[in-house]
Amino acid sequence: MYRVLQLLTDAEVAECKKIAAIAPFVDGRITNPHNKAKQNEQLHDQQAYQTSSQLLLQAYARSEEFREFAFPVRIAPPMMTRYKPGMKYGAHADSAFIQLPQGAIRSDLSSTVFLNDPADYEGGELKVRLGDSELSFKLKPGEAIIYPSDSLHQVVPVTKGERLVAITFIQSRVQDPFRRNLLFELNEVAALEGLKMDQENFNRLQVVRENLMRYWADMP
Repeated sequence: MYRVLQLLTDAEVAECKKIAAIAPFVDGRITNPHNKAKQNEQLHDQQAYQTSSQLLLQAYARSEEFREFAFPVRIAPPMMTRYKPGMKYGAHADSAFIQLPQGAIRSDLSSTVFLNDPADYEGGELKVRLGDSELSFKLKPGEAIIYPSDSLHQVVPVTKGERLVAITFIQSRVQDPFRRNLLFELNEVAALEGLKMDQENFNRLQVVRENLMRYWADMP
């Protein structure tokens, strides 16, 4: 129900950090003043936001692993956010719909791209509750975590240093997470075992995959 993947190259990480170093950040609650759980900063300069979000969107678009896991139809422009000592994001689930200038998207999946070295800061783990388990993520620069938007999650307080990440939300062609996971597993089996299978059986597997996608996807 979640996936960690290598999304950015070292050069792209460096570019994001360069943008963050010179662009202004503001209180993250500027987009939601009533959100008492949110204590962070977000990129505010429009040109810096457009440059960084385009870089990140291109990285998502080229990632085959991301496409096969998320079945994305729309992705919100990623926003760089920063956590200084004492900042956190309390337990919450993301809004069902994210308002964008081009219209709202449904948030089926959320994603955090880690941009600085975990040794650069203390605390700041992303904790995601999935079922009865709470998973903790503090990833390497350029790595991304993708997880269900309806899950309860939080960023624990940063106690030292600075946490720099980029966040976004994804609308999937397959809204139901159980069905989406089954399709992902079928794709994984086809990719790993397809060349070893009898051609007739592989063709049958392809028919099952495409028909499930045809019946379960809510848009092309």
